[in-house]
Amino acid sequence: MDAFSRLAPFIQDFIYENKWEELRANQVAACEVIFDSDSNLLLSSGTASGKTEAAFLPVLTEIYNDPPRSVGVLYISPLKALINDQFKRLEQLLLASHIKVTKWHGDASVTAKNKLIKEPEGILQITPESLESLVTNKRGACLKMFSDLRYVIIDEVHQFMRDVRGIQLLCVLERLNRLVGINPRRIGLSATLGDVSLAEDWLNTGTGRGCVSPVTDEGTKRIGLHVERFVNYADSRDVENTVLPANSAAGTGIGDREHFEYLFRNTLDKKTIIFANSREEIELVMANLREIALKNKAPDVYRVHHGNVSALLRETTEDEMKSEDEKIVTGATVTLELGIDIGSLDQVVQIGTPYNVSSFAQRLGRCGRRGQVSRLLFTFVENLRINSDDTLGPINWDFIRTIAIIELYLKKHWIEPIPPRLHAYNLVYHQTMSTLKSNGEMSAAALAQSVLTLGSFREVSKEDYRTLLEYMLSEEQLERTERGGLIIGREGEKVANSHKFLTVFLAPEYLEVKDENRMIGTVDKVYPVGTRFALAGLTWETVDVNVKSKVIFVKRVPGISVVDWDVDFENELHTVLMRKMRSILLSDDTYPYLSAGCAERLGEIRYITRNSGVLTNVVTALSDKRYAIFPWVGTRQIMTLNYLLRSRGVKSKHPWPTCVYLEAVFDGSEEKLEAIISDILSSEPDMYALPLPEDVQILGKYNEFIPRELLRKQYIEDFLDFDGLRRDMAELEQLADGETGQR
Repeated sequence: MDAFSRLAPFIQDFIYENKWEELRANQVAACEVIFDSDSNLLLSSGTASGKTEAAFLPVLTEIYNDPPRSVGVLYISPLKALINDQFKRLEQLLLASHIKVTKWHGDASVTAKNKLIKEPEGILQITPESLESLVTNKRGACLKMFSDLRYVIIDEVHQFMRDVRGIQLLCVLERLNRLVGINPRRIGLSATLGDVSLAEDWLNTGTGRGCVSPVTDEGTKRIGLHVERFVNYADSRDVENTVLPANSAAGTGIGDREHFEYLFRNTLDKKTIIFANSREEIELVMANLREIALKNKAPDVYRVHHGNVSALLRETTEDEMKSEDEKIVTGATVTLELGIDIGSLDQVVQIGTPYNVSSFAQRLGRCGRRGQVSRLLFTFVENLRINSDDTLGPINWDFIRTIAIIELYLKKHWIEPIPPRLHAYNLVYHQTMSTLKSNGEMSAAALAQSVLTLGSFREVSKEDYRTLLEYMLSEEQLERTERGGLIIGREGEKVANSHKFLTVFLAPEYLEVKDENRMIGTVDKVYPVGTRFALAGLTWETVDVNVKSKVIFVKRVPGISVVDWDVDFENELHTVLMRKMRSILLSDDTYPYLSAGCAERLGEIRYITRNSGVLTNVVTALSDKRYAIFPWVGTRQIMTLNYLLRSRGVKSKHPWPTCVYLEAVFDGSEEKLEAIISDILSSEPDMYALPLPEDVQILGKYNEFIPRELLRKQYIEDFLDFDGLRRDMAELEQLADGETGQR
């Protein structure tokens, strides 16, 4: 019997009514796994490839044919907006099924939640934080709600794997399984996975099941790609004979203005998402596009979509983008990378370099739906100085990284693997507090048994946990009872009873921005009365501030302004990406998607790097006693080398987060520095003896409740990688030998 014939009658009717010509390959494969095995299922394919339907069609068929006695399907998403979007899609599919779907998050109906507690059934759509709240605070309700839970569908698996929320989710699912005595099958959905086996291991955590990841042919996707460059000349000799445009905004150069005009022309009457890597940049870009449209008497189709724009404005933008008739141009950050349905796009624009290959794949996947050509336009603005005394100063590494990202994904279909977090002590703290809040007093042994047997903490030793508990006792996060048991302590109550306890990610304190009673969004600074700032693509002026209520009241004013949010920039680069950058600089390959100006710029950078020696020598002199070290390895490996050099007395530093080299101040010669590096690679260093900064740590919420020695251990074990450094540099030496032989 074919897959279609095995689906529930209401699903077959839905397929006929919506004129589906056939089930997609991944949908057929998912049906086979769900119907014919007891395994977990991982579906990894491009955006708009039908993954959600692939998961739900067989699952809904199963619970239709054999209705569960409780909630039968748990759908978990990282975003409330994605839940809301999927809720609308499921409602249409389930109209004739009598299967109910309930969404459960902070903005969802309290009435619907209470009804589900009393009469649990159907599908529950939820975020990790809301599920944590249920398991921690409503144990009794969970026993009834999930007594016959059959399936857990986890959307955007790659997003959870990269984030501490993924560890929280896995822990809560295991705690739910233990509480209710169930072991539902898991189905993971993702558009961008580099190493499927890592994702399978993640999805299987705590289930004892195997996982099937069907490989299906999605067909060849047609892509239209173009990279364009604009230049701000910083040296006075370059601009002395140039007249700045009269409408130049303060602080913008010639290249910036040309860039905005180019974006305006190339997005006119095209439904577009413009991606940038920061909220500040996208606010500035969209404000300038709106001003240019006003000057040209063009319609105002410009919207902004990021985490600090109010949910109502974001949802309005999403609805506008779904309309076939509206040619909306939306500026966004990561919020539109995920699978929210925004209909068919004409193109995607990327300003600057994507964070990594995974991000590029996500953004590319947003366009080219329904048989279209995927059109992606890259733009970047350079600030050039012709008087730079730094040999490497004229090199735009981000530009080279952009080409490397494009080539790796389009030619090799390569995406960064996501390494597991094995020593997330801040999550150990959080789950310890959640367990005590849920259970009340527990002995130290029982608490350790409950927490350390969670699959995500399998690498955390009993000794480390004892150290953590002792520290928590000393900080009054925990308290020992007269019977010798452990309960949440006086200071711990302040944490565990806070509404912020459920979230495990770092989030700054935000102030609401309101135009009268209309919510515009949030900022993380108090803008005094009379101050102008940008938000949601518009300029606002503060008319009143209520510090106690954390509200800034504003009025809309004309013109362009700026805004900034405090944020710690993190972007880890992989060795494969670094090696690709090097190979691009060594080769004479041409790339048809580069504009003439970009191709010329690539030639300039190739000339500089080849003549400087950085492509063939590990160590290159920049000036007297100042050297550049180019190991061409990933962020983890280069930071490992950085600290190992410091342990040998070399003053080494990593200049910025995405820098591809180290800078070193050293009294000896290039040969002597290379000898030190060679000796390091042949040694067996004690990583715990490295001269790490006192405050070194992997950033995380609740780190203030973790002893310093454990934070240091987490950094060494989960981030530094000496074995990888030694392996990658040995491979680099082999590459260099082969290249020398060819020459």
